[in-house]
Amino acid sequence: MLPIEFGRESGAMKNQRGNKMSLVICPGSARVRAYWTVLDVPDMGTARICLAKREGIPKNWQTDIGFADLLNDHALGMEADTITSWAAHMGLAGVVWTNLSHKFNNEHVLPSETEVITFLRSLDDTNREVAERYVRNTPTQIDTIYRRAIEKELGWLRCD
Repeated sequence: MLPIEFGRESGAMKNQRGNKMSLVICPGSARVRAYWTVLDVPDMGTARICLAKREGIPKNWQTDIGFADLLNDHALGMEADTITSWAAHMGLAGVVWTNLSHKFNNEHVLPSETEVITFLRSLDDTNREVAERYVRNTPTQIDTIYRRAIEKELGWLRCD
């Protein structure tokens, strides 16, 4: 259970508005179920690089990819203590996660529920389709406050 919310405007090219609101760890937000999968790589460095590539994080992957290396007792990133405890309970050697903070209008602030809805409504057809698909494809159990507002206000109901 992690404090996750649709709190990051993302997906656009540099100096442009984003094309969706992405899920990120937002300290202070309600805790919801997070999902995970096994990544078969030889070491933590490779795992971090693989996730950075998947998420399109080419530059600052050393800080933008959080990790808990249980074999070497080292962790870095938001919610590292929670994730490390969970990983130990699961018997995992390590965990990596996207460690990007909330962001809106190119500032590191958590947008309000109203700002998120207004932003999503303002997207052009192409970007709205991308944003809507992202919200609809998010697993049902990731039931955030903003998601409920998006579903109510925009009708972007879950696909599963």
